[in-house]
Amino acid sequence: MQLPLPWWDPGPSPGRPASPTRPVQRPRAPPPTQAERRIQIDGRDVAVQIARHRLARRYVVRVIANGGVRLTVPRGASIAGGLAFAARQAPWIARETARQHQRAAPWTTGTRVRFRGELASLAVTGSDIVIGSERIGRSSQHDDVRTVVESHLRTLADRELPPRCLALARETNVTIARVAVRNQRSRWGACSSRGVITLNWRLVQMPPSVSDYILFHELMHVRQPNHSRRFWREVASVCAWWREAERWIRKHGREIL
Repeated sequence: MQLPLPWWDPGPSPGRPASPTRPVQRPRAPPPTQAERRIQIDGRDVAVQIARHRLARRYVVRVIANGGVRLTVPRGASIAGGLAFAARQAPWIARETARQHQRAAPWTTGTRVRFRGELASLAVTGSDIVIGSERIGRSSQHDDVRTVVESHLRTLADRELPPRCLALARETNVTIARVAVRNQRSRWGACSSRGVITLNWRLVQMPPSVSDYILFHELMHVRQPNHSRRFWREVASVCAWWREAERWIRKHGREIL
């Protein structure tokens, strides 16, 4: 009985030549790695990391910390189409890359930082840092300026935001459990099903009217835990300037978040 050949060719063995009817197959070259996917941004090659996600419904482009781009591709969508989409986002990618580089730069005299909605230039001396109307002391000239300033702004937020939120809750007849200030990286505030409101300390960098809009927004989630038309009607009933506030956030929010 003739046995079937194995799916691989074992090659010649002592006393037996290789089969003339089944040539040795060389391994195929591996497909391009993610790092080999590149697009042109401002005349330079930018690496693109491809990530398929079964729940994604559209292409999503993000600038990552190393200066490259992460492209999320929905299941079943083409990678070529995703790369073409990323290439069309070149102006936004260039702006976002510059923004991230600016955020990573050390803070010193002349660095401009948002405070109460205005861009204020830092003045750094041996023992003090001045931003707007605030004079911030530091214990050593070696203390990182950004760390000192952000710590001070966080202290202001802890002192100012909870009482303001509670006052607006009383004004709008909304009952909440408590208010907390957090270092949120992707949202300005949140409202839990138990009536706990958490606020981003960076609200103190916004104009007071925009910060108040965020507070009203979260308070109205106690009444409507969604973003339905009814929710937006509730927001409009207590915050007539909410559209202007949203425009400010869209224009300047990425500077501080």
